[in-house]
Amino acid sequence: MSKDAEVDMKEVELNEMDPEKQPMTADGQSGGEKNGTVMLKVPEEEVTFTGLSKEELMKVAGTPGWVRTRWVLLVLFWLGWVGMLAGAVAIIVQAPRCKPIPDMNWWNEGPLYQVNDVNAFSPNGMKELDEKLESVNNLKVKGLVLGPMHTVQANQAVTLNMQEINPTHGTQEELMNVLEKAHKKGISVVLDLTPNYLGGDAWFSTGDVPDVLEKLAAAADFWLNLGIDGIKVSDVNVAASSLYWSKLKNVFNRTEETKKRALLGVVKGLSAVEVHELVNTTGVDLVLSDLLSAKATGVDRAQDLDSLHSIQRNIGWGLGAASQDQMSKLAGTPALMRLNQLLLFTLPGTPVFTYGDEIGLQAEGAGSPMMVWDIEKEPTEGQAVNETVEAERKERLAVRKWFNSLSELRGKERSLLYGEYSLLQSSPTTLAYLRLWDQSERYITAVNWGSEPATITLTAPAGVELPETGKVKLSSDPELKADASVSLEKITLGPGSGVLLQFPYPG
Repeated sequence: MSKDAEVDMKEVELNEMDPEKQPMTADGQSGGEKNGTVMLKVPEEEVTFTGLSKEELMKVAGTPGWVRTRWVLLVLFWLGWVGMLAGAVAIIVQAPRCKPIPDMNWWNEGPLYQVNDVNAFSPNGMKELDEKLESVNNLKVKGLVLGPMHTVQANQAVTLNMQEINPTHGTQEELMNVLEKAHKKGISVVLDLTPNYLGGDAWFSTGDVPDVLEKLAAAADFWLNLGIDGIKVSDVNVAASSLYWSKLKNVFNRTEETKKRALLGVVKGLSAVEVHELVNTTGVDLVLSDLLSAKATGVDRAQDLDSLHSIQRNIGWGLGAASQDQMSKLAGTPALMRLNQLLLFTLPGTPVFTYGDEIGLQAEGAGSPMMVWDIEKEPTEGQAVNETVEAERKERLAVRKWFNSLSELRGKERSLLYGEYSLLQSSPTTLAYLRLWDQSERYITAVNWGSEPATITLTAPAGVELPETGKVKLSSDPELKADASVSLEKITLGPGSGVLLQFPYPG
């Protein structure tokens, strides 16, 4: 049979139906099933590769060619490893070294928030103060300053008891509850123990200072042992000159504690030079002065900043805070509120605010204004809306948003947190300065609190080079939009406005 015939026969056999599927009947016709031939495909014999045996490998491995190859590969491996190590060392050596972070205390890490009148701040005083801590925490506040709340009658030193809270303000138990919840949120608590806070002279009279200091030292020791994080006193310069001052200062020399307790002092009417001397001679951890309130021009403020920036971690800045007044009392307009908030958050020091400053709360009269809550609540649909009240609510929301943006930025940007300060320009109505730290982003603050537009020409200090342009990070001037690129040679600001500019590390 020919090969073609054999192929045809195989195709016929393969195309036939499976015998089990063929119909088979009794007479062999279709409709039944029948047995048939099954074609099986026998797999071809598989060939497996077994490789060389151990004896064969050992025999080959000892040949001169393989020995040389192994040595070449080994030498190449170690040369490559040493080369990578040398390259890494060269990169580390040539890279600019990071400047060491300065020692920081908790009061340097964020703003301080004063609640001098707990009954005005919280609807039910100390009893519900802990419920307001979340709102305070959202402001990125690091310290809550409470009081004064101790027992005393105005100008009556014999009634002074700084270890007891006046029942009109609350109880010690309620204070401890506030302290516990504040600590859980990372907020430190400071008590204002200004002795004669209801009278005219903070220390009653010169003759009372020694006895009052002794009581203050005992009270400070009492509250610090209960977990309070610091003590604040007003007119600290009056008491610091007393021979009994060391009794109070010794209370804070607790070397066994991991968290430093703060002694905060308030002074009014002192020059920048006198404030500098006070910090160096008294050991006060943070001095809050009224320099920003007393000095109205950019030239004067620039001189004070130059005098104090070397001790910036001991300086607290506020506008009205030294007298526990709201910022609005001195700033006046919402625009100037934003400008001064920008100033406080970017100055080389600790910003100090009084409750309500974050929403532009207006202080009316001599008493403490009632804090306004629920400003997020919008009028219900169909409800009659007082347009003046609604505009005021929206303005408070806008001021708080501005405040939050500045507070968050200061907490995470090293140049703003503990960077160096350099004056770029000053005039009676304007001020501009640079904040920079090592290889971090640089920031320029420029403000114009005048009633007319102003053009600010920036002059870089020696050793600092400004780029041609910077990016607008925050601005209260409607003409300077966020993320816009502006020239750093000259900046034009509208009346009562400020801008925060950013540019990268040039290296």
